[in-house]
Amino acid sequence: MTRWGITLPLTGVPLPAHRELVERLPDLGYTDVWTAETSGTDAFSPLVLASQWSSGLRLGTAIAPVFTRGPALLAMTAAAAADCAPGRFALGIGASSPGVVRDWNGMEHTRPYARTRDTLRFLRSAFEGKVVNAQYPTFSVRGFRLERPPASPPPLLLAALRPRMLHLAAAEADGAITNWLAPADVPKIRAEVGPGTELVAPVFVCLTDDAREARRLGRMMISSYLTVPAYRAFQDWLGRTEPLAAMHRAWDAGDRWRALMAVPDEVVDELVVHGSAEECRARIRAYTANGLDTPVIALLPTDGGDPVGQVEALAPCQD
Repeated sequence: MTRWGITLPLTGVPLPAHRELVERLPDLGYTDVWTAETSGTDAFSPLVLASQWSSGLRLGTAIAPVFTRGPALLAMTAAAAADCAPGRFALGIGASSPGVVRDWNGMEHTRPYARTRDTLRFLRSAFEGKVVNAQYPTFSVRGFRLERPPASPPPLLLAALRPRMLHLAAAEADGAITNWLAPADVPKIRAEVGPGTELVAPVFVCLTDDAREARRLGRMMISSYLTVPAYRAFQDWLGRTEPLAAMHRAWDAGDRWRALMAVPDEVVDELVVHGSAEECRARIRAYTANGLDTPVIALLPTDGGDPVGQVEALAPCQD
């Protein structure tokens, strides 16, 4: 089955106002709705709403951080979402970043690989309705049991960028969620997880024929995201050390404007899909042709753009 996802909520659209669009998504050819969790909505509330508006969509978090909720609270929240969409909810978890975890939530961001692994193992036990008494390397749980374990335990996917986490996703999870990659990067990631692991990735899309505007928006995002240490290491692994070197030098020197302006056009064009709706759909399909199972469109807002209309224009039914 060819999957085609969309990231919700859309910029500038109130949560309750998404109902009509969500009801129509399956008819447009969309199979999935996924959420992010940074500084907008939480990862779960939009999915709980969507679960009541459509019975034909898979709903997933991409991702819920493993540091910002305690293990038991994360299990309870996920179980409630799974109860709202039996057999249709997927829980994506990951380490997030020091900015989100430490600077915004006041928590330590230490041993991210181990914390993600331990949370994955705890959730497996919790979703089975077992009493969990366990001393994990990064936390301990004593006497916890879900009162309402999901009748259909949700698949667990891991946010994974480089080989170690990708291998963990392939060995112990039900899929991997990666981020900030070009179609040409997909085979390298697929080689790490193997053919049997679902690979999900947001695809940043700027639906505009104004390449200058698309690149302006792309530079803003790239200079903000790819200077985060985990993403910087990921891009180095993918082979973009030299193209992004000037951006990193400026960022490390504290010159944010120069860092933004140092992002080359070719890097933006690799990592951000832009152009007409037809061109964007073709570019998204290049990801799936190279081994991505589930592309999840993440719309970049454009001045005067109608995000609902853009979701319609990017729908696979338009091909």
